[in-house]
Amino acid sequence: MAVTESEADSTHRGTPAVQEGILGRQSARESAARTYARALPIVPVRARGLTIEGADGRRYLDCLSGAGALALGHNHPVVLEAIRKVLDSGAPLSVLDLATPVKDAFITELFRTLPAGFAGRARVQFCGPAGTDAVEAALKLVRAATGRSGILAFTGAYHGMTAGALAASGGAPDLQVGRLPYPQDYRCPFGVGGPRGAELAARWTESVLDDPKSGVPRPAGMILEPVQGEGGVIPAPDDWLRRMRRVTTDRSIPLIADEVQTGVGRTGAFWAVDHSGITPDVMVLSKAIGGSLPLAVIVYREELDVWQPGAHAGTFRGNQLAMAAGTATLAYVRENGLAERAATLGARMLTRLRQLQDEFACVGDVRGRGLMIGVELVDPAAASVPEARGSETDGWDSTTAPHPADPELAAAVQRECLDRGLIVELGGRHNSVVRLLPPLTISDEQASAVLDRLADAVTAANRAHRRTG
Repeated sequence: MAVTESEADSTHRGTPAVQEGILGRQSARESAARTYARALPIVPVRARGLTIEGADGRRYLDCLSGAGALALGHNHPVVLEAIRKVLDSGAPLSVLDLATPVKDAFITELFRTLPAGFAGRARVQFCGPAGTDAVEAALKLVRAATGRSGILAFTGAYHGMTAGALAASGGAPDLQVGRLPYPQDYRCPFGVGGPRGAELAARWTESVLDDPKSGVPRPAGMILEPVQGEGGVIPAPDDWLRRMRRVTTDRSIPLIADEVQTGVGRTGAFWAVDHSGITPDVMVLSKAIGGSLPLAVIVYREELDVWQPGAHAGTFRGNQLAMAAGTATLAYVRENGLAERAATLGARMLTRLRQLQDEFACVGDVRGRGLMIGVELVDPAAASVPEARGSETDGWDSTTAPHPADPELAAAVQRECLDRGLIVELGGRHNSVVRLLPPLTISDEQASAVLDRLADAVTAANRAHRRTG
């Protein structure tokens, strides 16, 4: 059904009826696989920075940011200017893998941001337009370079929805990729948490690789996220990352860092691996590098560049608008110290959220790095998870053992947030982690407003949950 002229006029003014009409047509015509549209029944018509305006005239603070793709928020002036410049120049918009001034500028700016010593010996491959396409390219590259086929990945991982990327993710439907424990404090797989838990995870990895009867032959590569996003906003300890770098180097296993969501200042460093000082063999980059438009690349050590011409391709790997927007975004983040700003503001937001944790037993854990923040909701009335208790000799306080995750409460908090004009995402093992991914340009005042609305939503959802529980 087409939108009529009167409906279009009403959309400009903003009315609930128009929004409901559009949502109804979406439900009738789009795939059952849609996700965000179910939890966030809004119809965005305008946006700037942190703010989205819906077709019903309501304004929302957007802490989803295109799942982390909008480092500068919606329609930032430098991004719009870069896009208009290309459009007005008459330059081709899609050029496969041909060289252009726009691409040359993008690569130059991208290489300027890479970990120390990497750019001078790196190569870049432009992939299909999504992060999952870049993950597929990375897996293909290390297999070609090593002549081996196996891949090691980590529990809780998320690398995309295409077949190879999904096989390396935590939600894989069958076992095609070897799984290793990812260290975490709150739900440590060894029940100890902290440095001791990370040490045990590292030892397990070494044992799997060195034991000839482990059933895991030497793999083509290891892929990891420096901060697991969809896994529940779990930062990897820096010492553990350095250990994984040594483990892979000593065994000639290429290390792939998936920086699709963590990159471009998100975690308080330009790339999340910068916190630990490691340089991976392959970096998988997408989301924010396109300045809100589709773009994905892998950057890798030149020694791995064994591909023959045409070994990897993609029709839309020459997206000139995305490269221009990406160049503007990368430069703006670098020149304005937005990574450092994310570290400072993120630390303040975590401090305030931990006060919320002290106030509400249903807030089981608050964690994150920079402006990548997670709040895990639990059921405090249920018994603590036995396997997470550990022992006093481990240095793990058994009185703080985690309660079971509460996805229903998390969904209620998300709904209460939306009612208060705040857009948040859910993630984690049981979809019980409220995630905050605000743009790096968020102001102090806006951050306070976000936290006020979230605290109010937790209060309301917890009260209603207790009544119905």
